[in-house]
Amino acid sequence: MNTNPVTNFEKQLLEDERKDRNRKTVKQIGKVLIYIVLTIWAILTFIPLLWMITSSFKDTSAITQVPPQLIPTQPTLDAYKRVFEVGGFGRWFFNSVVVSTILTLSNVFFASLAGYAFAKLRFPGRNTIFWILLASMMIPSQVTLIPLYILVVNTFQIADTYTALIVPTLVTTANVFLARQFMQSLPSTLIDAARIDACSEPMIFWKVMLPMAKPGLAVLGIFTFVANWNSFFWPFLVTNSNAMRTLQVGLTSFRYQYTADYGAMMAGAVLTALPMFIIFLALQKYFLRGITIGAVKG
Repeated sequence: MNTNPVTNFEKQLLEDERKDRNRKTVKQIGKVLIYIVLTIWAILTFIPLLWMITSSFKDTSAITQVPPQLIPTQPTLDAYKRVFEVGGFGRWFFNSVVVSTILTLSNVFFASLAGYAFAKLRFPGRNTIFWILLASMMIPSQVTLIPLYILVVNTFQIADTYTALIVPTLVTTANVFLARQFMQSLPSTLIDAARIDACSEPMIFWKVMLPMAKPGLAVLGIFTFVANWNSFFWPFLVTNSNAMRTLQVGLTSFRYQYTADYGAMMAGAVLTALPMFIIFLALQKYFLRGITIGAVKG
């Protein structure tokens, strides 16, 4: 007489367990599918990189043969020799290091100052100025390229100089936005305490904000260095002599009127990308942290 309630309860438990197993099974299948898709995507993404590396150890005929040969059967270092025999590669590398380093330092410095002002200071027109800066990010760079080129080449006549390569991007609106978003997530209580102790605004910025903002500024600096290291179009426009070319522009020297030295181009591309690989492996935690800059507001 008293077995029905127990039986119903047991049936309910069994039904719940079955549903839990089904949910776990669906989740596991979903994870497996996600891993499969990500693995396929990673392989497809890695193939061009592998092709670049292996092609740097081939001669031109092996690179252009059909069907393509992914792994060289007769590897050679002739392409790397031609890169250095042409001349200028060391100078191009030096130019890229100088330009990228100076622009990284200037962007970190000026963007952190502007970010602190927009995030923590109160002054008339703060929000208006910030929204104007954000609106300027919506303007395509191609629109401002011609006026900027005329200013650099015709008005100031500083083409083919470090000034032309550096000054137009001493600080960018995107970096100001990133610095502001990160600093806005930092607590303001320490700033208020420093003001109570009669600390000046420059000292608050230097002693209080910068130590807390180091992770965000590190990410900003890494992204800025990588972006300027890989920059091609603007250096291509404002440099004429071989001595002022950066690495990305210098690689075009291996393309001639009717042919191209693909082996040397691939070898130069590998040497150009090598510092970026080293930086990524050494600072990958900052790259990953950069994804969440400004996502959490404290």
